[in-house]
This record gives sequence, structure tokens and C-alpha cells, in this order.
Amino acid sequence: MKVKDITQALEAFAPLCIQESWDNSGLLIGSGENPVHGVLVGFDCTPELIDEAVETGCDMVVTHHPLIFKGIRHINAEDPVGAAVMKAVRAGVAVYAAHTTADKVARGVSGAMAERLGLRDVEFLEPGPEGYGLGCVGNWDRPMTGAEALSFVKERFGLQLIRCSKPLETLISRVALLGGSGGSETSLAIGAGAQLYITADVSYHNFFTPEGFMIMDIGHFESEVEIVDIFLSEIRKKFPTFASYKSNRLGRSNPVHYF
Repeated sequence: MKVKDITQALEAFAPLCIQESWDNSGLLIGSGENPVHGVLVGFDCTPELIDEAVETGCDMVVTHHPLIFKGIRHINAEDPVGAAVMKAVRAGVAVYAAHTTADKVARGVSGAMAERLGLRDVEFLEPGPEGYGLGCVGNWDRPMTGAEALSFVKERFGLQLIRCSKPLETLISRVALLGGSGGSETSLAIGAGAQLYITADVSYHNFFTPEGFMIMDIGHFESEVEIVDIFLSEIRKKFPTFASYKSNRLGRSNPVHYF
């Protein structure tokens, strides 16, 4: 097995050609020709994830967020990104990320959110070419009030809390979703006829919502973390007997803490 075999399986699911222009998805460390004996799948490529890969005999890691994103001017052990790069290179661990590529496929980040919430008639929030797009929007069979929707979303995502605008007293039937930083796409949700928009990293001013519209910020990690299981499923579907693992540290890897 070579690194390129794993990357090809992932890119059959989420092609590199659909990533956003500012993104850095793809093989970030290593060569496609390198042999690989085990793959560890995580969310962020931290120094701890590289350590776990080495401990479990994996020589490749796959994550959602790219380790190298906006460029690196210095590589040193005091910086988490630099430390992860150094550890990966020293140990011969290949590093691959599928970021906005996994955001823009129907069975990706937002699609997983829609399935968790039981939405039907799901379509892209912002359709793109060749069957890809950003976010999604769908309908609930049983409309809910804002308070009911808050309880339901908390339960379905296992959340401690939700940042939200004033809960609607009227019934919500149409819901828009965008995993990760989606505050800037609020107008798309309104334009799609949604009464509720669920995303993350919402700025203060976005909580001033128009009449009949509500927004929930459920957290960046919380909205996207299910993609780890999807990546693992894609690898195992293609290579059912190959050594592929989900990080044991995933539940402790969210950098945001709530008190």
C-alpha cells in the first residue's frame, strides 16, 4: 500500500479540484509513493495526533483541518504547528487534509449534520458545478418552536450549550446548515427560506436577525467532527482489511473549553 492509494480513495469522495481557492487540502507532508502500513484519522493535526500515530504504528494521518494552512515562516518546537511538522517529518508520517473538499460534497460535513437532525428534501444551500455545493437546507417533518429546536439540537449533537439569537415562538420547519465558520453565509440561509440556520463561529452582529428567523452557533468542532467517521468509512470501504484507526484522543481534541 502506498500513500497515493489512500489519497485516491479520499479524493474519489472529496476531489481536490473543488476546494476553495484559499484552502490547502491535499497531501501536506510526504510523498504519494511512500509506503504506508497504517492510517490514523483525526480532526486537527496536532503534535499529540502525530505521537498517537507513531504509538499505533501508523505512518499516515488524515485530518479535516490542514496542518499547513496560511503558510509557515518559522518551524520550531514551541509552536504547535511547527512541532507537529517536525514530529511528522522525523517519524516519516505522511499528513493529508480534506478540508473544504469535504465541506462541498453531499455526504460531507453539512450532509452529516442534516442526517443527524433528520432533515428531508435536503439540497445544497449554495449549489456549485458538477453536483457539488456549500452547506445544505432541508425540512423537518414535525415543525418545532425555537425552544423545542434548541433542546433537540442539543440532544442530537451532545452539546453543553448553544449560542443563539432570540428563540422563535413560531414553528420552524425549514432548516439551513453549514458546518464550521458560516456566519458570513447567513443571507444564503434567509434566501433559501429557512427559519433556522445552524452553523458556527457566528459574530455578534449576526445575532441581530430579521423577524421569523433564528440562528444557532453550535461550535466549530461540534458541527464538523463527524467528518472523521466519514473519512474512516471511505478508507475502510476501499480497503476493508487495511489498518485504519480513529484517533482515541478525538473526544479531548476540541481546543475550545466550556466552563
